[in-house]
Amino acid sequence: MTGSLILDIARDGIFTFLRVGAPVMLVALGVGLAISLVQALTQIQEQTLIFVPKIIAVFSSLLIFLPFMSDALGGYMRRIAEQIATGG
Repeated sequence: MTGSLILDIARDGIFTFLRVGAPVMLVALGVGLAISLVQALTQIQEQTLIFVPKIIAVFSSLLIFLPFMSDALGGYMRRIAEQIATGG
């Protein structure tokens, strides 16, 4: 295995990680921002108010994006398995 091949595999892994994690993280960021804005506008400073809507939104987005996420991870695993099978 050459150094450039290892870097290509690592780069592909990082991009796959970003594709898998980004949708859920963006949903959590959006919900957190919206609730923070509502808290700032209404001056309700309850710290636990943010957790329940964010948890519901993250779990809902996981259910929605799970096919896409498993497709991305499966494709990455196929590419790695092909590299192993062909010997690099």
